[in-house]
Amino acid sequence: MASKPGERKLQILQVIAEMLQDPAGEKVTTAALAKRLDVSEAALYRHFASKAQMYEGLIEFIESGLFSVINKISAEEDAGLKQAQAMVALLLGFARKNRGLTRVLIGDALVNENERLQSRINQLLDRVEASLKQALRMATTQGALPADHDIAAHANLLRCYALGRWHQFVKSGFKDDPMALWPQQWPLLVPIH
Repeated sequence: MASKPGERKLQILQVIAEMLQDPAGEKVTTAALAKRLDVSEAALYRHFASKAQMYEGLIEFIESGLFSVINKISAEEDAGLKQAQAMVALLLGFARKNRGLTRVLIGDALVNENERLQSRINQLLDRVEASLKQALRMATTQGALPADHDIAAHANLLRCYALGRWHQFVKSGFKDDPMALWPQQWPLLVPIH
């Protein structure tokens, strides 16, 4: 049994993330989760009011992890295009290291769960796209992209690229590395100026 109040909550979230790594993509039930933790289902509900709240905890973990690095990239990298490249590489690398959480990001683990969870993921992805727009806007002011560059379309393309790579990774049973071909594909995602 975990000794500190937040430790058991974290342990529950970690076990959910581990269960989501199963390539078969079985649905995570509170019964299976309780069995894996060797506790009763009631014990789970002492820490989380609902299963949806457990998934919200995972989403908060993803959001905090991604945006702490995105903010660091924005603060430390001066070149807008390099910021965008680093952000997309972060998204791909995050998936590679966090298989179960990638199933949450693509909505695969949220099927038949509370619809507000998918809304939270959509908000997270909107924030990622906004960060990409900011980096691309900077690249435009730095002359790395044309002044009339369609920043919104480009940021959306990069978002869709990352989502597609995540989806391919999950649907391949985690065999298709999201970072595969990244060095060759990045130049194809950036218009020649």
